[in-house]
Amino acid sequence: MDESTGNFVIKRIYDEPADDDGYRVLVDRLWPRGVSKDRAQLQLWLKEVAPSAPLRTEFAHMQERFAAFRAAYEAELATNPAVDTLRDLAAGHGKVTLLFGARDLETNHARVLLEFLQR
Repeated sequence: MDESTGNFVIKRIYDEPADDDGYRVLVDRLWPRGVSKDRAQLQLWLKEVAPSAPLRTEFAHMQERFAAFRAAYEAELATNPAVDTLRDLAAGHGKVTLLFGARDLETNHARVLLEFLQR
């Protein structure tokens, strides 16, 4: 599964890397379980763009907390210099695949990040 917006695509890190992924960036704060660095085929691990540890802990991937998580994470992103790093990567490399480990494809931080970047 991958979903794109402009130069950015989100994709689970557990999905096989593809030739058309472009520049692959892990946007999780923690390394995903069971994925070797060779298998991940990353160009960059940008931990700094992930939600803060307290925010991630508060959300705990509970769907009923997603709306509050989204608002708080977007507020973090608004002042996060790592967002500019992603925009610069897209300008320099074209397609950027934002990789995440969450099981839920709809209620996760990568989706919020993707939608934030498209604005």
